Amino acid sequence: MAQAQLKSLDDLVKHVGRYPEEAFVFVREGLPYATEQMHGAETPLHRELHEYMSTHQCDWGELAAKYFAGALPEPISMAIVEAGGWEKMNRHVSGRELCWGLRDYAQRRWGLMARCVLESWNIRHTSDFGRVVFGFIDFDLMQKQSGDAIEDFEDQFDFEQAFDVAYRNALKSAPVESESAE
Repeated sequence: MAQAQLKSLDDLVKHVGRYPEEAFVFVREGLPYATEQMHGAETPLHRELHEYMSTHQCDWGELAAKYFAGALPEPISMAIVEAGGWEKMNRHVSGRELCWGLRDYAQRRWGLMARCVLESWNIRHTSDFGRVVFGFIDFDLMQKQSGDAIEDFEDQFDFEQAFDVAYRNALKSAPVESESAE
């Protein structure tokens, strides 16, 4: 675990030592995108749960334990029940899901240049996403759940295939507007 005073992004970049600040910002911005792709838009209840966890300094595992033990305040417990139960509250994404979400986010932002941008930040493999994420986790700037491991990010896809070939194939299958003859 990182020392308490080492919580800035600059300190995190120095600690990991492999990627520039832009890589960390990209992953931090891409996580909500990937989460929304997997689980849909965040609801007010999700924000309320995050506020509760922050105020009470607990993670999803501890929150689940309190929920199942009946130890949550009644309004929060009832809100979870009304929203469809515990399973719908946890918006966790796996390492695999995050890798693919970050791929989609990069393509959306940079199109055919996505792989070039990521490679300029030394992100050449999905395991690089994992190193960035676990850097955040080491600094208590992101949380993991039991069972999450850096190995979850390994070999999820080949960058050339996932970025270049897939993007070109999508462009080829897009309808082409024909020029009208005069």
